[in-house]
Parts: sequence; structure tokens; C-alpha cells
Amino acid sequence: MASQQTAIQTGQTAVNARAWRKTDTMWMLGLYGTAIGAGVLFLPINAGIGGLVPLIIMALLAFPMTYFSHRGLCRFVLSGSNPGEDITEVVEEHFGTGAGKVITLLYFFAIYPILLVYSVAITNTVESFLTNQLHIQAPPRVLLSLLLIVGLMMIIRFGKEAIVKTMSLLVFPFVAVLMLLALWLIPNWSTAIFQEASLSGNGDGLMMTMWLALPVMVFSFNHSPIISAFAVAKREEYGEEAEAKCSRILAFSHVMMVLTVMFFVFSCVLSLSPANLAEAKAQNISILSYLANHFNTPMMAWLAPIVAMVAITKSFLGHYLGAREGFNGLIIKSLRGRGKTINENKLNRLTALFMLLTTWLVATWNPSILGMIETLGGPIIAVLLFLMPMYAINKVPAMRRYSGALSNIFVVLIGLISISAIVWSLLG
Repeated sequence: MASQQTAIQTGQTAVNARAWRKTDTMWMLGLYGTAIGAGVLFLPINAGIGGLVPLIIMALLAFPMTYFSHRGLCRFVLSGSNPGEDITEVVEEHFGTGAGKVITLLYFFAIYPILLVYSVAITNTVESFLTNQLHIQAPPRVLLSLLLIVGLMMIIRFGKEAIVKTMSLLVFPFVAVLMLLALWLIPNWSTAIFQEASLSGNGDGLMMTMWLALPVMVFSFNHSPIISAFAVAKREEYGEEAEAKCSRILAFSHVMMVLTVMFFVFSCVLSLSPANLAEAKAQNISILSYLANHFNTPMMAWLAPIVAMVAITKSFLGHYLGAREGFNGLIIKSLRGRGKTINENKLNRLTALFMLLTTWLVATWNPSILGMIETLGGPIIAVLLFLMPMYAINKVPAMRRYSGALSNIFVVLIGLISISAIVWSLLG
């Protein structure tokens, strides 16, 4: 009787997994929201500066690079023996306590600095918007940063569902504005970029241009911080059918990412010359800020900070989930080593307090060093997103069924190239 009931439940789950639910749409937009953040506003500069050929190659690589890597990380989280295990617990289960602590520490330090970067960015953007567009005196930085961080933490206080729902709602105005902007730029399209349509990649060599631009692509589409929470939520909802459903949601989300972002990138690049893009890179400003100055339009002056605020808010919320997982994992593992435990609600409150205080202090301090910290987090993200799941496929019995695919070799190659390019850029 029990086995018959289990079979009925399994059949019901399979039917549910084939159907598309409202929660699937919410997570699809949530994944998009985490990935498509402030980094996209710099992508046209970095992607288009080498000319047309590298840009076309990157457009072709964008979907497989993003989909296969994030699917691998999602499968890794789902490979845990107990439902509800996040990435920090699955790592410990597969690789042991010692490796679990090290990877959890790396996971935290790959995401947490980016959270700090977004806390500074949102404060700077709002402060600039109040002063330059609204022409009002901005509150003291210490108060403004506190109000903004507390506002974001209020959304977080309502839990994971509220975070994902907020992000999925913010996606609509963000995508709408990006697409309208891309369409608005069409009359300004020129043939300047086609003058760089040689295989030389704008003088630096095609391979060199691609090598240095690839990490920008990787991290502009990166949404690894939310993958663990996504996998756990879908496993609770779909059980054994979670992997198929997660892969389907990821595919839809990534198609949406690639089409919208690459259309925006191409529209921006076709509106400017490689010399303009090089100038934007030298000025270290986003493409929206450069376009506002270049075309001298009031609409762009208003649009740029609003788009930036929405992008930063979405990314802050998505990265918070990953940073909280990492911080919680560190505390749980530390206490477990001493034979102690902690209540989950109490732990989340403690983590929220830590995040609130540190992001507020850094946002008030406004250090310029954070850009370097984010870059240093790049190789760690590449290791965790591209290499660790592929290593697990060969070493973990629960993931052995995914071995032998050509996509695995592709993911490893992209990961190694990205790490080498970031390290070379830092040393250079």
C-alpha cells in the first residue's frame, strides 16, 4: 500500500514537472535578475572595443557558456543525498569536512565582496541622482547609505520568496528600458565597427582580444550566487524531477538573457566607433553615462541612473542569497566542529545584522579598492562555477551519469581560459 502511494506521488510529481507553474516563471526572472546587473552596463565597452569579429564570436559563445556552466553547478547542488542541502552542505558531503570548510570559505569570499561593491554603487548612484537630476541636497552619506541598505534588508526580511518575487518584478521595467534604449539608438547606427571586421581584432590579435574579453562575458552573465537557493527550492517542489525542470528553467532564462543583452550590446556598439568605446573605457564609466555625454540628450541623463539603480538593486538581492548561504555555512561548520548547533532563524538574523553593518560601513566609507577585490573574486567564481562541478562529475558517484558529454570539456576550457585571463590582467 505504501509503495503504491509512493508510486502515485512520484507519478503526480512527474506530471507537475512537465507543467509550467507560476513559481517557474518567478525563478526564471529571478535568475535573469541576478545575472543582468550593473556589469551589463559595461559589457558593450569591453565586448565591442576589439571590433566586429570578436563581438560576433562572443555572441555565439554566450548561450552555451552560460547555460552549461550554471546547469553543472545546479546539478551539483541537486546531487546531495538530503533534500534541503545547500551548496555548502553538498560540498562537505562529497569532498569531506576539511575541503567543505575551504570551499565554503571560497564561496563566501567570491560573493561577499560583490555585495559590498553593490552597496557602494547604489549609494553613489542615488546620491548623484538626487544632486544632478532632482537638484536637491542629498542627505549625509552615512544616513543615505543606512536608509538604502535598510530598505534592501526589509525586502530580505520577508524571506527567499519575497526576494525572488521582487527581483522578478524589477526585471520587467529593466528589460523594457534596455530594449527601448536599444531601439532608440537604431537611427544612430553606423558602419564604423565594420572597419574593424578583420581577424586581427583591432590590432591586438583576435585570440588576445577574445582571451581578455571572455571573463567580462562570463561575469556579466554570472548568476551562480542564486543557483544553490534555486536548486533547493525546486527540489522541494519537484523532488526527483527537479533536475529536468531546473535545466528547462535555466534554458529559458539564458535564452532571454542572451537575446536581450546581446541586442543591447550590438545596438550600443553600432552607434559608436571603436575609438568612442576606447574613450569610454579610458573614462571608466558605464555605456549609459558615455551615451548621455556623447549624444548630449536629457533623456539619457535621466535614464542612466534609473536603469543603474534597478540593475544594482536586483543584483544586490540575488547576491545576498549566496553571501548568506556562505556565511551561514561557515558558522554552522565552525559550531559543528565544537559539537554545537544553532537555530536557523537565529542564524539568519545574525547574518542579516552582520550584512547590514558591514555593507553600511563600506558604503559610507566609499573605498576605491573594491573594484580590485571584485576582480580578485573572479578566479574563485570561475573555479566554483566552471571547474568544481566538472571535477565532481568524474569523482562523485551521484554525478557520474553526466560524464562523457562534450559540453563538460567546453565548460572546463572556458573556465581555464577565464582564470588565466583574469590572472594575467591582474599581473599586467
